[in-house]
Amino acid sequence: MTNALKTLSEAGVSVWLDDISRTRLRTGNLAELMSTHHVVGVTSNPSIFDKALSEGDAYDEQVNELAARGVSVEEAVRLLTAYDIRWAADTLRPVYDSTDRVDGRVSLEVDPRLARETERTVAEAKALWWLVDRPNLMIKIPATAEGLPAITRVLGLGISVNVTLIFSLERYRQVMDAFLEGMELARANGHDLSRIQSVASFFVSRVDSEVDKRLRAIGTEEATALLGRAALANARLAYQAYEQVFESKEWKALESLGAKPQRPLWASTGVKDPAYEDTLYVTGLVARDTVNTMPQATLDATGDHAVISGNTVLGSYAQAHADFAALEAAGVNLTEVFGHLEEDGVAKFVTSWESLLKGLSDKLDASA
Repeated sequence: MTNALKTLSEAGVSVWLDDISRTRLRTGNLAELMSTHHVVGVTSNPSIFDKALSEGDAYDEQVNELAARGVSVEEAVRLLTAYDIRWAADTLRPVYDSTDRVDGRVSLEVDPRLARETERTVAEAKALWWLVDRPNLMIKIPATAEGLPAITRVLGLGISVNVTLIFSLERYRQVMDAFLEGMELARANGHDLSRIQSVASFFVSRVDSEVDKRLRAIGTEEATALLGRAALANARLAYQAYEQVFESKEWKALESLGAKPQRPLWASTGVKDPAYEDTLYVTGLVARDTVNTMPQATLDATGDHAVISGNTVLGSYAQAHADFAALEAAGVNLTEVFGHLEEDGVAKFVTSWESLLKGLSDKLDASA
């Protein structure tokens, strides 16, 4: 291994692992990655849990106990996932304490089928917060139009939130507004703002996948010259928006009361096109006060051969704006792209959630 992950951390990027499983926890692998790979947080999603529960026998004992109790599959999913999240939160608790509650965080997503239902999302977030019962938990809420008011209300309850499935700059600005409103609400409700943490998960690789597909379909020389440019440009402009909002008077007033900024989190950082460098969405997005959550393969690749050469976001804004203008001129409708990615992102998580429920239902039936 190189010192790339250490250098990345020193550059102000918190390294989180985008994966969790009972096996990873039981074997001590998460604790090992904290030591060897500078991992200081964990994110999960329905796809990750679907995969974890479908492999091996790590969950069999708890599944058998749940079957004996006759619990519903919906309750069983909450209990199984909460168990893993609680375990990971306890493993990361020393990081949470040593970083003044900034890192050492573990994220658990609300049922993705609620992505278009504000009231039920709020209720689900409260239930998961109570069930896991760890201060370093983050509840993941999708950044749909209906999710935005839920984000504000959940933050207002003093619950830390990971806002997920952000693709466009327009939606990201709305997410930051929802965060500021939520922190104002938390203050009005008497909560200690220093204990509430939030990240805004800006998806990266899926943008290139969708835009590149459209560029290849257009097929002009101008279009193909833009392959692999959209995702980094989008994320870098998101960081520019972050800088603008968190230099505002509105934010400074909250900061004076102990609030911590909502950091950008680079999600979907595994490179999907083998033509691109496998650490592209790590080395190209080095900026202070950000999080990069990586699947195991990207984490290993970064540790093995990534070259971290300082901040790669500051000073890139003019080129990013130019890339966006060129994409539109080439015939790529970015508004349409981002709308499609949000719909597709929600749909994929719903599919994984339903697969998780089906797999668990089968296990419960077999154990009954």
